[in-house]
Amino acid sequence: MITVQGAGVLGLCIATELRARGVPVQIAARPPGPEACSWYAGGMLAPFCEGETAEEPVLRLGQEAVDWWAAAGVPVTRRGTLVISPARDRADLERFARRTTHHRRVTGEDIAALEPALAGRFREGLFFEGEAHLSPRTALSHLVARLTEGGVRFDAPLDGRIVDTRGRSARDRLPDLRGVRGEMVVLRCPEVTLTRPLRLLHSRIPLYLVPRGDGIYMLGATMVESGATGPITARALLEMLSAAYALHPALAEGEVIETGANARPAFPDNLPRLRRIGGTLFANGLHRHGFLLAPAMARMAADHLTQGTIPEFMDEHHD
Repeated sequence: MITVQGAGVLGLCIATELRARGVPVQIAARPPGPEACSWYAGGMLAPFCEGETAEEPVLRLGQEAVDWWAAAGVPVTRRGTLVISPARDRADLERFARRTTHHRRVTGEDIAALEPALAGRFREGLFFEGEAHLSPRTALSHLVARLTEGGVRFDAPLDGRIVDTRGRSARDRLPDLRGVRGEMVVLRCPEVTLTRPLRLLHSRIPLYLVPRGDGIYMLGATMVESGATGPITARALLEMLSAAYALHPALAEGEVIETGANARPAFPDNLPRLRRIGGTLFANGLHRHGFLLAPAMARMAADHLTQGTIPEFMDEHHD
């Protein structure tokens, strides 16, 4: 029996991967809710956009995510990512283009064809056609239901071999783990119809917007070197709403139906790790790439546990 300690996106993905290989597995945690940083994720499966700042493994391994989530039965929307900027910030768009791949340049007319609500608002942009997005809460709920139906027990005792996926809670054993705070806002604005994730390269604060359907949008932007998990700050809310106004003024009239913040676990180089300490395998450090890298990390963990392979992100430490 393998016990997965933690039920965020990584814990659920590892349990799903082990279960698919016929390995008896249980989860020593309750199903995820607002206490999990996965709850506040954007759900963008955008490895090529992340290449702007992330290391090469994020781009390469993140390309596994779309097909993994779809194969798991999670609804995945494959409409790409549109990156745009105000004319005054054209230099930011050029920098983004140089640092990323798998995109094509689009004109104002192209942007209007992709997203009619943005007609006349932006002159040029970048379209990453091969990217996708999902609803994190739907994905988490789906994995929980699928595991439960498969006989996987939640809130189980710590028995057998342990895989620790507790995120920042594992700092008692992983002292080099830190928190990177992210904040988000959910708006209801049925007056604006947008169908794919947008990244606005704004001079003050880069913004991403992810459609959730029915006129509901998630806005996110902030990455703060802090482990604080309290409510969103007034400054973050103001900056995100200001950037949203620059994207489309009607978004400023939307209803704020939720705000949230949490701290994502990260190692110093912002890449994840599989680390064995004593008899426990720790899987951690997804940084801002939870739903993007969890499938690859789950595959590596399952390969290690079932075949003894030493995966790319293995970092051997011992008590």
